[in-house]
Amino acid sequence: MHSVRGLSEGGYVEGRNVTIEYRWADGQFARLPELAADLVHRQVSLIVATGGTVSARAAKEATATIPILFIAGPNPIGDGLVTSINRPGANATGVALYTSELLPKRLELLAEMLPRAVTIALLVNPSDAAYELETKEVEDAMRISSNLVGCWTGRSDGFSPFRMRSI
Repeated sequence: MHSVRGLSEGGYVEGRNVTIEYRWADGQFARLPELAADLVHRQVSLIVATGGTVSARAAKEATATIPILFIAGPNPIGDGLVTSINRPGANATGVALYTSELLPKRLELLAEMLPRAVTIALLVNPSDAAYELETKEVEDAMRISSNLVGCWTGRSDGFSPFRMRSI
């Protein structure tokens, strides 16, 4: 665990002068509010939400006072996590990952590496905060290259058998 090693470099030793409470949703996003509420009940000093926008939102909804450090999708303002990038305000701050713009390039490189590939599939979760942006980026790339076919899941509560859509 790199984060624990970093804490020790700062003089913190787990079990001696710092306690780390781990919570895992095991892919069941509906459990996140309960897990965040449990951390608030335990009066932790900081919540680190590394599970994307959905975990950051669960933490934000659970507390307005405990600091939250998040790693989220491309739009923390639009997702209601912060009021501004420069001055996040309230109790949440973090890192926003703007990687959607890289999807077309990734698909282009993949097509170059696998020139005989007939179908390249991308499975996405429509309940993810970046879904619309990523889908648009991929659909734009599919218009450019006739070799690409997209696969989308049809449910917002998880993955189900997907339908193919060619553009």
